[in-house]
Amino acid sequence: MYRIKLEEELPDQIKIVIGGDEVVYEKSMSLRYGENPHQPAAFYSPVGGELTVGALDVLKTGKGGLSQTNVEDINNSLSIVRYFEEHACAVMKHVNPSGVAASRRPEDKLKDVYARARDCDSLAAFGSVVGFNATVDEETAEEILSSYVEVVVAPNYDEGALAVFDRKKDLRVIRAGNLDKINRFVGEDPGALTLSTLMDGSIVLSVPLLTKIRKPNDIDWVTERQATVNEVADLIFSWYVCMNIRSNKAVLSKDRATIGIGTGQQDRVMAVKLALDKAVERGNKDKLPGSVLATGGFFPFRDSIDLLAEHGVTACIQPGGSMRDKQVIKACNEHGIAMGFTGERCFRHF
Repeated sequence: MYRIKLEEELPDQIKIVIGGDEVVYEKSMSLRYGENPHQPAAFYSPVGGELTVGALDVLKTGKGGLSQTNVEDINNSLSIVRYFEEHACAVMKHVNPSGVAASRRPEDKLKDVYARARDCDSLAAFGSVVGFNATVDEETAEEILSSYVEVVVAPNYDEGALAVFDRKKDLRVIRAGNLDKINRFVGEDPGALTLSTLMDGSIVLSVPLLTKIRKPNDIDWVTERQATVNEVADLIFSWYVCMNIRSNKAVLSKDRATIGIGTGQQDRVMAVKLALDKAVERGNKDKLPGSVLATGGFFPFRDSIDLLAEHGVTACIQPGGSMRDKQVIKACNEHGIAMGFTGERCFRHF
């Protein structure tokens, strides 16, 4: 049932009027199925404009084509890697990353960036969607084929990479252009509104999530110890990943790669605990000392800070704004942990 493409009878065109302006969406492709194999689905793109996800170029298909979950993972992988000027890779499972990595130095190979992202959680990476912000070369393609990957998406591929991918029957290879046209930061044009559909057809419209965090000076350091240059680089890296995963969430990173990600929790401390536990369970325990953490919401209590200290985490960023901020800052000072406030929350409830 996972290979059979469902027949769908959804409209060829959708029109939405927003503030008197008509936006026309045309069916880009029929999907293999929706979130589950018994749900017919189709993919629509707005007419006109410089599209990225909406103008996917399927270079190689397989397994009956793309499903809704594939498209959503493609979108979320690109949402993460667009934030990096250097080469970056996001390995996606169920709209959350199992691992993300970026180049640490100009000479880093894309193959190694991918391997670091995959090996953040190699167990969860099985059957993943892998997104890049750079042209995929032949040796990176070989590394991708060393484990089971469902879909690869990138701005482009060299001929050698495409020849390698042809050896894998079910692998889908997607090209997505115009990634640099998608805005990222507060003050830029936010672009198309985000539309969430509720169970009775009601909708919520919102302005897309952008961030004001670009550089160290955008973070308000509130502890006695400020983060080092390397810690700040990892904290901003963690923040960009944290923006694009499901709340409650916490992202542990070191040397421009995630080492533990906690997602979809009902309370903040469990998200932190899950990120720490994953780092231990998935072979990253030795990387915890000197690592950093970003969380999408404030710390309501000092319990998360005490947990971080137990595992050797040395710096963190969070939105700030809790009634107990002073207690949390005091806990950081006791443990020698540097903490900064972003002054903005980045909840995400897909």
